[in-house]
Amino acid sequence: MTAGSLTALDVRKVTARIGAEIRGVNINDELGAETVDAIRAALNEHKALVFKNVSLDDAGQERFARYFGELTTAHPTVPAEPGAPNVLPVDSELGRANHWHTDVTFVVSPPQVSTLRSIVLPPYGGETLIANAAAAYRDLPEPLRTFAETLHAVHTNDYDYAVPPESLDSQARERRAQFTSIAYETVHPVVRVHPLTGERGLFIGGFASRIVGLSGTESRDILRTLQAYVTRPENVLRWRWSPNELVIFDNRITQHYAIDNYDDQPRRLNRVTVAGDIPVGVDGKPSYAISGDASHYTPSVTV
Repeated sequence: MTAGSLTALDVRKVTARIGAEIRGVNINDELGAETVDAIRAALNEHKALVFKNVSLDDAGQERFARYFGELTTAHPTVPAEPGAPNVLPVDSELGRANHWHTDVTFVVSPPQVSTLRSIVLPPYGGETLIANAAAAYRDLPEPLRTFAETLHAVHTNDYDYAVPPESLDSQARERRAQFTSIAYETVHPVVRVHPLTGERGLFIGGFASRIVGLSGTESRDILRTLQAYVTRPENVLRWRWSPNELVIFDNRITQHYAIDNYDDQPRRLNRVTVAGDIPVGVDGKPSYAISGDASHYTPSVTV
């Protein structure tokens, strides 16, 4: 396919509520604007897209991600792949992200899109779960939905969202110290309005530590209740990785989880993220930062 040409996408749903495999386009090639628009439309609808049999290196993954906007650096605190400042190695030897989260919600403008590319895969296990937060919002009973729309949550990276500090070994403590080397706190709406589709979705996940104006106990109870709707099996895509695959998901309206079910086998994906806008709630109020400067990580984006 040449630049500017459009090949009709073959969009094949993977589950009823989330996920589609995209055929009929070779993302190794330069893509025309109409093709990019078609991929974006499919992403808006299905929230997560899978491209099989890709032949991308890090530069190719960056090129593909740039079709959707300006890139972030790899991470606000975690080192990038050497020589590739926009690429984050998601490597089992450096820790396992087996908790539900939306990428980097502890900054005021989290990434709008995340891409993951398979590099090293275990012989079994290692799936990635991706959940549709818009479907979760629609599943809420109306009184709970109305209540959630009034709430704002503090998101932070300095929070034991995965495991308590006392259970960490020395290497894990070093990784945690790196992860929290800059402490971030940001207030986001619990229900976010998607800037392109107008859909409402639950914007919580593992970095959401408490609800503004409520106690820790009250916050935990409410967040657990809402999170249970996000992770309902009907709302979740369970993707079993194969070599040479790329998955792109809408970070504004999904959560994901890397299943730790592959023993001590190596597993590595490379991640590239696209800079996003400041979230806005149902009341029109935007998110705001309490602490932590992320200007080195992501540009300010307006949709």
